[in-house]
Amino acid sequence: RKALQPASKAKHFCKAHAKVLRRVVLGLLGVAYLCYFIAACYLNFQRALALVVMTAVVAFFICWDIFKKYCGAKVLLLLHPIGKCFRKSWQWLKWLLWVALLAGLIVWLALDTGRNPEQLISLGGFFFLVLFLFACSKHHGAVCVSGVTWPSVPLQEVATQHWRTSTLFALASPSLEEAEVQQSWAELGTAWGAELVGWVGPITLPIIVFFSCVMSILYYLGVMQWLILKISWLLQVSMGTTPTETLSVAGNIFVGQTEAPLLIRPYLIDMTLSEIHAVMTGGFSTIAGSVMGAYISFGIDAASLIAASVMAAPCALAMAKLVYPEVEESKFKGKASIRLSSGEERNILEAASNGAAASVGLVANIAANLIAFLAVLEFINAALRWFGEMVDIEGLTFQVICSYVLMPVAFLMGADWADSPLVAELLGIKIFLNEFVAYQQLATYKKNRLMGLEEWDGNRKQWISERAESITTFALCGFANLSSIGITLGGLASMVPQRKGDLASVVLRALLTGICVSMLNACLAGLLHVPTEVGDCAMFFSTTNFSSTSYTMYTCCKQLFASSVLQNGTLSFTGPWAEQAESVLWLTECCGHYNHTSCAG
Repeated sequence: RKALQPASKAKHFCKAHAKVLRRVVLGLLGVAYLCYFIAACYLNFQRALALVVMTAVVAFFICWDIFKKYCGAKVLLLLHPIGKCFRKSWQWLKWLLWVALLAGLIVWLALDTGRNPEQLISLGGFFFLVLFLFACSKHHGAVCVSGVTWPSVPLQEVATQHWRTSTLFALASPSLEEAEVQQSWAELGTAWGAELVGWVGPITLPIIVFFSCVMSILYYLGVMQWLILKISWLLQVSMGTTPTETLSVAGNIFVGQTEAPLLIRPYLIDMTLSEIHAVMTGGFSTIAGSVMGAYISFGIDAASLIAASVMAAPCALAMAKLVYPEVEESKFKGKASIRLSSGEERNILEAASNGAAASVGLVANIAANLIAFLAVLEFINAALRWFGEMVDIEGLTFQVICSYVLMPVAFLMGADWADSPLVAELLGIKIFLNEFVAYQQLATYKKNRLMGLEEWDGNRKQWISERAESITTFALCGFANLSSIGITLGGLASMVPQRKGDLASVVLRALLTGICVSMLNACLAGLLHVPTEVGDCAMFFSTTNFSSTSYTMYTCCKQLFASSVLQNGTLSFTGPWAEQAESVLWLTECCGHYNHTSCAG
């Protein structure tokens, strides 16, 4: 007992001075981070640019919370007279803002689409989808266009421009590189798991275990709750939605369609049908962070996936209110905030263990669904081929039907007409089967393009353009497929069994809205897509050995073929290729990999 006295005294001292000790530890950590931040900026500011942005964002929200806590009430009291005057003049200020936004949009479109007028097709597709959703609205007269729809456009513009601009893309590059490094750790540490599920295909399912473990740790530390609350606050302030629906949709950026509603589980019983529709739409429009890791392992562009998931949140809220506007009085309107519960884990190791264990069901679910859906797809194709042969139609498959039915939609999103059938196939697979299968096929097309294969193999297209890849990545990014109806209804009905009828009455409308949200984001991606510059092909040819093909080689060889002229048995070149002494040699090497009429000579 005497030996334990110092320990008990120390424990009692820590309990008695918990607040002071917490502030001291936080202060020391703050000073340590400040020193690290200054050192990182001093050594290489360009490399530390991502750190600067993240630090600035966190510092802003921390300062805002402190300001609101200690000075918020006083400032609101001082600004009350100004608020009265502002409310009186808001009507004409609102119209002035509308005119300024419209004028800015027209000027920007004129400047941005001057070189690539095909981008305007994506703009037309965007407006067509919005009008289509308005036509499907439950209460046309209750739609508040100025209050809900217009804020989604600048939010999506900012999100898309972030991934479009090379300077801002550099901010995300370290994070993306780190994600790829962590992915390699997961693959290395769980190689036996990859072999165990290798029969599933190129999907690295153990990555999902890794991501689920990390998310559980972040929840235990409170990082995810803080991040979700801040995003929810931003959406709520800019779009005028209630805290409950906004919080659920913001959570969908990071977690799945059944996990996000758990954030607002105590409030589901009192939510209006419009709010429930918004919650469902958010689940259908986004993908979970753990599943995103699997898509990245396919070879899908990580930046596009992250941008698509972030953009889907404001767009889902806006379109949900367009399709099912609020006609009831919400109990949560004007509510300051929603309290988020923390995890029940007692330490970080338990959180990591629980996260890994929770992912087992998800991994098994993905594997089982893939086996089932691929088998069903093959069965459907076999049946369609049999029926087609009865009337002399060869090669009739589910993909072929989708390519014809959804081809106009793919074209309106911005895909070239030649790429539209393949994009339509992937859309059909995603909607009627599963986005996993669709992303698998998209990864195959991307791999074929990067390998520099011929674009056409007879009548079959082997890959789609980089622009079509980007559009398709955004269009497929969401859980909006027929199988997700059961998942959504099952998950929400288990939380509020007394509202099964209400849930079933809005789920189909939410599914349609979720499908269109992904397509709207794809239209924005097509509108803002910047083609990748090939560079100096002569320099590329002079430094390559032509032993293997690549997309750059394919593009440069096509340029060389286009400039070659074969007349009366004499080969000549036009443009800059005429000045290159080795053009004939390069043409011979290109003919060894690709077919062209110039190769006949």
